[in-house]
Amino acid sequence: MGRRDLTPESIVRLEADAVVVLDQRRLPDEEVELRCASAAEVADAIRALAIRGAPAIGVAAAYGLALAAQQGKDLDAAYDMLASSRPTAVNLRWALDEVRDDPTPARARGLHEVEVERCRSMGQNAVALLAERAAQAAPLHVLTHCNTGALATGGYGSALGAIRTAWEAGLVGHVWVGETRPLLQGARLTAWELEALGIPFSVIVDGAAGSLMAAGDVDAVLTGADRIATNGDVANKVGTYGLAVAAARHEIPFHVVAPTSTLDPSASTGGHIPIEERDPAEISTRFPAHNPAFDVTPADLVSTIVTEEGVHRAPYESSLPSPVRVVS
Repeated sequence: MGRRDLTPESIVRLEADAVVVLDQRRLPDEEVELRCASAAEVADAIRALAIRGAPAIGVAAAYGLALAAQQGKDLDAAYDMLASSRPTAVNLRWALDEVRDDPTPARARGLHEVEVERCRSMGQNAVALLAERAAQAAPLHVLTHCNTGALATGGYGSALGAIRTAWEAGLVGHVWVGETRPLLQGARLTAWELEALGIPFSVIVDGAAGSLMAAGDVDAVLTGADRIATNGDVANKVGTYGLAVAAARHEIPFHVVAPTSTLDPSASTGGHIPIEERDPAEISTRFPAHNPAFDVTPADLVSTIVTEEGVHRAPYESSLPSPVRVVS
C-alpha cells in the first residue's frame, strides 16, 4: 500500500456495517485498516491501542455507539463497554455523552468534524504563543512527547498540530521526538507523521531530553494531555512529568495543547485522575515490571495550557474554560 494522506476519514470513520480505523499498532512499517463490526470490537481496538490518542478514541467510541444503534443493540451496555475501554482519557466518556441522546451517524460525524476544527484553532493559538519565543531564538527547536498529531486526534493534531502550524509559519526549525517508552508512540508515530509533513526532526531516547535542555538545544516543550484537572494538573503519557521538571530547571517553557473536551470538571486536582496500569509484559516478560501508562504534571510546572478557546495561564481555576457541548 502506498503512503496515504492523513485525512480524518483515513484515521477513523463510520461505514454502514463497521467502524474502520487505521491500525496504529502496525505503523510505521505497514498501513493497514482494521474493521470493527461491533461496539465490542471498537472497545477492543481502543484497549489494544489500534486506535489511541485522547480525542481519537473519543471519536472512535462515538462511532461505536452509533454503530450499536444502527444494529439495534443495547445502547446502555454498549456505552458502558466503550466507556470502560481506557480509564484515563476523559475525552472518551465526554464523546459518548455528546452522542448518547442521539447516537446517529450524522451526530457522531459532526463531533468528529468539530474535533478536527478545534485542533486547527489550537494550532493557531499556539502559533501566537510560540511567536513570542521565536522573537528571541528563531527558528525554534522544540521537543515533544508521545504522539499528538493527526493519528491521535482523528485529523490534525493537538501539540503536534501546533508544531505543524508553527512550522508552516516559519517559526520551527527542528523537532526533538522522544521515543516514549514502552510502546514507542513517538519513535513510531510522531516520527512517521513528521516525515510525511517534511518537518526536520530527530528521534531521541527519552532519557536524553534533559541533556539536550542543558546544552541549550531546546527552546520549548509541547505536549498534549489526556485529562486536565480544574487546577491545571495534567495527566499525559508517562514521562511527561520528568520533562516538565527538567524544563523548569532550565527555564524552558512547557506548553500543554489540548481541546476543552480534555478538561475534567469533576477532578479538582491530578490526584483525582485515574491512572491506567497496563500489562507489565509490555516492558518485560522475564522480570517484575510496573507499567503506568500516564503520569500527572502539577500545574505549577505548566507554563500555559492552550485550547481552542485561547492561551490559558495560572491560576488555572479561573483561566480555564468549561468543557462545552459542540454538537447541537
